[in-house]
Amino acid sequence: MNTDAALTLLCSLLLTAAVAASGARFAPDAWYAMQRKPAGLPPRWVFPAVWTTLYVLMAIAAARVYLAPDSPARTAGLWLYALQLLANAAWSWLFFGRHRADYALLDLLALLALLSATLIVFAAVDRLSAALLAPYWLWLWVALYLNASIWWLNRNRHDHAGAP
Repeated sequence: MNTDAALTLLCSLLLTAAVAASGARFAPDAWYAMQRKPAGLPPRWVFPAVWTTLYVLMAIAAARVYLAPDSPARTAGLWLYALQLLANAAWSWLFFGRHRADYALLDLLALLALLSATLIVFAAVDRLSAALLAPYWLWLWVALYLNASIWWLNRNRHDHAGAP
């Protein structure tokens, strides 16, 4: 790996680590403990293991696209990637920080749309980069099930879980 590639990968890892750190600021708390949970909720230790892996794969994918020859698809892909990172960072704040499963669900739907577009554009630039994002896309469907279920199971409570 040449110096430019190594520096690009390092910057990409630092950017995704910043998003991860912003999400980690909002951890499950007493509000979350009181929420009714859906069947199939993974054990708590699964989440940091999965997210760490996904963030590394995301960083590698973005670095590969950044290092690809300049093109409109490359530029569009990197903008979409940045927008999905913002939506990713917002989810933990909405769900765990603000206790708004409803708003977090809307954010997650936007995140899935942004990531789907990112995958399509990344595939046009570098197929391996799109493949590296595929596990993230699949995990977001698990997250959608969990978020939607928690919102639905708690929608009639008066602690923001189902507030409009």
